[in-house]
Amino acid sequence: MTIRIAMWSGPRNISTAMMRSFGSRPDCAVSDEPFYGAYLNDTGFDHPMAEAIIADMDCDWMSVARTLNGDPADGRAIWYQKHMPSEMVGSVGIHDLNNHRHAFLIRDPGRMIASYAKKMEVVSFEDMGLERLNLYFQMEADRLGHAPPVVEGADILDAPGPMLERLCNALDIPWDPNMMKWEPGPRDTDGVWASHWYGRVEESTGFEGNDRGAIDLPDEYRALADRCRPHYEALKAHRLTL
Repeated sequence: MTIRIAMWSGPRNISTAMMRSFGSRPDCAVSDEPFYGAYLNDTGFDHPMAEAIIADMDCDWMSVARTLNGDPADGRAIWYQKHMPSEMVGSVGIHDLNNHRHAFLIRDPGRMIASYAKKMEVVSFEDMGLERLNLYFQMEADRLGHAPPVVEGADILDAPGPMLERLCNALDIPWDPNMMKWEPGPRDTDGVWASHWYGRVEESTGFEGNDRGAIDLPDEYRALADRCRPHYEALKAHRLTL
């Protein structure tokens, strides 16, 4: 039986590197933001490459959910799905992903906003998705009767092996050292938006650098970061540590 992992995060985290990491496991299939096309089709938001994304993807909310609740086409034992709560504006939500093991990836909102602002002209509270990320965490905690796994990107960059092993244990899957490294370049499993967003990841071969330095946040986004911070702090209180 396939183990389906839904990893929820805001943008400009290490979410694509995490997808690379899980995709390096021979037992794991990956999916890249499968609801993005439906989100853009419904909202009409002017995201980079929006027309190409809509044309390339299944834009029917229920159809996407049915696919994700099935088995991966290649029959692998684990299916890692990268999701953005900011995209979940349609007729489905976390409760429609049956029999998934849900996990949550967080980053300081000031860092997220500073990075996102380099790619987008306008940054909104909704773009960060932290309110819904926190809501989904609470919904899953209520369903389970305990907190689901939360990991901070900075902690993974500090100690990739130990933190990934800790995450695998929390997800009740075997730890695989293959998760530490990957080949550079694009993947067939990347969304068509990769050419706009994934340049740094495509050059990488593993988890690189750190996320502990000073934050270069434009003054006009400080109030937005402050608005996001309570949701981030609520999630951070439950993060996995070594």
